[in-house]
Formats: sequence, C-alpha cells, structure tokens
Amino acid sequence: MKQILLITDGCSNVGLSPVVAAAHAQSDGISVNVVGVLDHGDVGELGAAEIDEIARAGGGLSRMVNMRQLSQTVQMMTRKTVVQTIQLAVQKELKQVLGNGSIEALPPEKRADVVRVIDELGETSSLQVALLIDASASMKPKLAAVEEAIRDLMLSLQARQGKSEISVFHFPGSRHGDDCVMDLGWTSHLNGVHGIFPRLQMGGTTPTGPAIMHVIDFYRQGDYGRQSRDGTDGMMSDYVV
Repeated sequence: MKQILLITDGCSNVGLSPVVAAAHAQSDGISVNVVGVLDHGDVGELGAAEIDEIARAGGGLSRMVNMRQLSQTVQMMTRKTVVQTIQLAVQKELKQVLGNGSIEALPPEKRADVVRVIDELGETSSLQVALLIDASASMKPKLAAVEEAIRDLMLSLQARQGKSEISVFHFPGSRHGDDCVMDLGWTSHLNGVHGIFPRLQMGGTTPTGPAIMHVIDFYRQGDYGRQSRDGTDGMMSDYVV
C-alpha cells in the first residue's frame, strides 16, 4: 500500500492545484493524507479548506493539529488509512461475490471473521509512506515537532509485521528553483533522518501541487531512491540541501 503524508501549515500559491495533483495520486493507487499544523490556533479558513479538499481528492484523511499532537496524529492517520484501504478492497470483493459491498450486512459471525482478516492484513501488508514536508518560512519553528513525528512514525512502523518503508521530501527546493527535493529515499531504518532538518533552508513559495506530482513520479520510478547497497539508508547526497 502506498501513501503520501503531507505536513503543511499554509496554502499553496504556485503551479498545479494540489487538489488536482492529489486526484492524480489516487488514480495511481496512492492515498494522500494531510496534516495541517496549527499556528496560534489557526491556519486560516482558506488553508483549512484546501487541506480538506486535498485529502478528499486523494482518498485520504485530513487533520488539523497543534505541534504537541503532531506525532500521535501522524501515526494514527497512517494506520487508519491502511485499514480504510483494506476495507474498501474487501467491500469491493464482497460486492462482486455476494452482490453486497457492505460488511455490516453480513451475519454477525461472518462479519467478525471479515473484521479479523482486515486487522491481520493491516499489520502484515507491505506499506510505503512518502512524507512531504512544507518547508516554507512559517514552518521553521515547527520542524522539531515534525522531526519527532517522523522518528515516532518510524518506530511505530517497525513494530508492524509487514514490510514498512518511508521516504522524505520537502518543498520548495532551495536549488535551481526546484519545486520539491528528496531528502531520504526508501528506507526502513531511522539512520539518515537526523541529517535532514539541520540542512533545510526555509522560505520561498509553496508549490504544493507540483511537489505532490514530484512524489507521484518517485513512486512510478519504483526502486529509485531505495536503500543503496553501500548502506547509506537511501540518503541521496545530490538531493540534500
């Protein structure tokens, strides 16, 4: 299962609409979750509406949180989206086999069996989460909370039975006008996470839509960015600022 987890606190202002980009992600089988990090209790009505629309278009979840809630929310959304994806697949199968896509319509004993299978698949299915971090200037005081959330997410995923990997991107890029930069390729280890944030240069525009498309392309390239054979945990030095 594939996810993009967007962490942001503001509105996009450059390039393709992030709602359109999220719809492209969903059509590629990639769920888009969005966490809006509150600043003094509010990211503004426009920002909140965009966050919700991105998640809807991407078939994912959206949450507005403060920095203290960020780590817990990231873990919850990641796991909840896994279960949601499995439930949709199971309901589709039920509709094809039984002519009824509702788990609730099953007899109680059958329903319990289906729920147990969903829970098991949620723990054993392979999972990839691409973290996409808004690095605009207003996010600078929130980076410590974002880093902690990534570390806690990694520890949570390592506790799963199934294979779990993350990659990390930030936007905007700080070189050559890049819309998005990959900081960490696919990895199942914490190594490399600590080297990302001290190097980030905050500021610039907020090209959320183009950044989402960049991550979609990353998924399409398959093994590109996966942990390298020399043990660098997927850290791509050419892409680190």
